[in-house]
Amino acid sequence: MTAWTNDELNKIGKAEELEIASLRRDGTLRKPVTIWVVRVGDDLYVRCVNGRAGAWFRGVQTRHAGRIQAGGIEKDVAFVEESDPALNEKIDAAYLAKYRRYPQYVAPMVTPEVRAATIRLAPRE
Repeated sequence: MTAWTNDELNKIGKAEELEIASLRRDGTLRKPVTIWVVRVGDDLYVRCVNGRAGAWFRGVQTRHAGRIQAGGIEKDVAFVEESDPALNEKIDAAYLAKYRRYPQYVAPMVTPEVRAATIRLAPRE
């Protein structure tokens, strides 16, 4: 795995939305889905609003790899589940701060069900 550059972190972290497409078993990309993304430190995180039962979340479980696009950056990534409670508190705070102007939509993003579907995006070469 490689690290995000500061430019990538800034552009993706500031983007309102992110397009995410996971790899199928045969190596082809699924249709991209538009979701929210937050930055915490030098990492980027996404959550599935439908929890672990959400279609795109189930898709990332197939190969744990895919491609994202946001803020003018397109990157192949690995999908790493994140379950650390302390880190998830920081991710909650990042969602609430970044998307505070959408209170009715951001509130579900910090529920236990959605929190259980937290993915860290790790850049791949």
